Amino acid sequence: MKKLHHLLQKAVTVKKKIKQHAFTLIELLVVVAIIGILAAVGVVAYNGYTASAKKSAETTIEKVLLFGDSLMAGYGLPNEQHLSVVLEQNLKSEGYKIEVINGSVSGNTSLDGLNRIEETLSEPGIDLIILGLGANDMLRGINPNETGQNLEKIIKVIQDKSIKIILAGMVASTSYGLNYKKKFDKIFPNLSKKYDLPLIPFLLDGVAFNPKLNQSDGMHPNEKGTSIISDTVKKSIIQLLN
Repeated sequence: MKKLHHLLQKAVTVKKKIKQHAFTLIELLVVVAIIGILAAVGVVAYNGYTASAKKSAETTIEKVLLFGDSLMAGYGLPNEQHLSVVLEQNLKSEGYKIEVINGSVSGNTSLDGLNRIEETLSEPGIDLIILGLGANDMLRGINPNETGQNLEKIIKVIQDKSIKIILAGMVASTSYGLNYKKKFDKIFPNLSKKYDLPLIPFLLDGVAFNPKLNQSDGMHPNEKGTSIISDTVKKSIIQLLN
């Protein structure tokens, strides 16, 4: 800043001399150089401002929709412990005023989600969807190819409405064999790469198979488990914003 101020002072001095027709060739060259420097500084500042403004406009999020199954619907928990409520509170504690609504339905497969996505998107003002379907497909042994195709169709419907997506991934157990697991586990990374979507590799990371973080059925998160899942999703949202 001091250097810039010094350059401005020199420019003013030379400008006065020009008015008085009392300048040398060297001084004239100096003022041309100064003008060039000031122009460059202005361009850099302007580009920085427009890039920042563009990023801000592209990442404005005021309403988030959770679109999944029982893992995000709050199955077996009182309303105040549902993921949508906990996540909204967590975002608020970080200084983000974002509404989180529950669009998840217990028992839904990817096909069920595909069948109701259009109706769900009739909710006005959705900026971001956390897409977390596939767990029930895996539990029922549905062909991973079908699951992937259904999720891909859901993604296209959402993107056609210019709504952002964070893909919440799932991993399969070995109940249906290693080959099934291998195919299923590729679904979410492949879709993330193909459609350039932020990916949560495993929604239940740090929660699955921990009795202290799940309800008595050993599958659905309890209050503590939901808090961990909320933190995982919150980090992905904040990363998208920044």
